[in-house]
Amino acid sequence: MATPPALRWSVVIPAYNEAENIIATLENVTRALEPLSVRHEILVIDDGSADRTSEVARELGVDHVVRVPENRGLANAFLTGLDTALREGADVIVNTDADNQYDGSCIPALVAPIVDGAADLVIGERPIEAVDDFSPLKKRLQRLGSRVVRAFSSTEVGDAASGFRAFSRDTALRTQVFGKYSYTMETIVQAGWEGMRI
Repeated sequence: MATPPALRWSVVIPAYNEAENIIATLENVTRALEPLSVRHEILVIDDGSADRTSEVARELGVDHVVRVPENRGLANAFLTGLDTALREGADVIVNTDADNQYDGSCIPALVAPIVDGAADLVIGERPIEAVDDFSPLKKRLQRLGSRVVRAFSSTEVGDAASGFRAFSRDTALRTQVFGKYSYTMETIVQAGWEGMRI
């Protein structure tokens, strides 16, 4: 029997005016991917930045930079990233933020359930209570928002606002977003209603 071809991973990083922060993000993502024997690429989706986000990403050697001519919102940048990764042949798509709030070293753990065929969508859960940058009000709102999304979507997602996600190719093809500014909660509700494994 023939050995199936290795999966191709794409890491998508939507960015808006993140010329300073994207350096650390790209270093962390690259450090996580380099030791792995997987085909991978890094895509930066520059959502109409007024700073040097695109230039910095190119200088740091990312595989693809897609520059949206004007700021159209995070949801559009997210969808542009999914579409680009799919066109480039990605089997697994990781979405992370350019501000380095997610730990790049967790990418292999995030992707593992997809690779193992155990999940369609994986959402990284932040330790909300331990995030010093979050005010007590923001922490309460995060908990409340996640509870509402869990109830509405019939899922068990602990951090519904997390943008640190991994998608199988099929899941990415089925993902639709109608909002302009965010995609995080909408995509969970959609996935839950469609019976995807999260």
